[in-house]
Amino acid sequence: MSAGALRIGLVDDHAVVRAGYRRLLELEGMAVAAEFADADSAYAALSAGKDCPVDLLILDLSLPGRSGLELLRRLAVRRPDLKVLVFTMHDSAAMVSQCLRAGAAGFVTKSSAPEELIDAVHRAWRGERPLSADVAGFVESGNAVAPHLQLSTREFDVLQALLRGDSVDEISRQLRVSPKTVANYQTLIRQKLRVGNAVELLKYARENGLIE
Repeated sequence: MSAGALRIGLVDDHAVVRAGYRRLLELEGMAVAAEFADADSAYAALSAGKDCPVDLLILDLSLPGRSGLELLRRLAVRRPDLKVLVFTMHDSAAMVSQCLRAGAAGFVTKSSAPEELIDAVHRAWRGERPLSADVAGFVESGNAVAPHLQLSTREFDVLQALLRGDSVDEISRQLRVSPKTVANYQTLIRQKLRVGNAVELLKYARENGLIE
């Protein structure tokens, strides 16, 4: 299948943004076969396969409800044939690492030029792994030795929630695990990042670009 015949899906919670993507892709002769505003609706449709024929998904990470990263992980299990190109404002080494580990076909930030997104779609479909210039160095430089890049996917989820200021009870509801399990993850995260308390965790996060 040529890139022009690709059936593309869009996941972004802003309708105006999706309209802009659609116009950009259609000018390149590509067809947008489906649009979704959240992870749950995208998963419900895409996991059905034949009922929602999409070859490549352009995925934002910041979504209401479940995150784009969680959707990426779930689709990797249910639809391993589906190529998922992450297109997001997030540009941290940790997020790039987590998305690639979860099976993303590429990672492009929204600060990129429009033609870079088009090029990434072509490259991802060819089986390459496109990375926008502002994050490519994270992969090429071997920064994977950083402690926060060694966290498991679930530990990273808990870390993100903690940095948002969510409580243990809130995180347990979001991740559908017990508060005790969340507390255990919190302890493991602090051990791996070598921080002793919440203040040191925030300092680590700022120093390593995990939060502004």
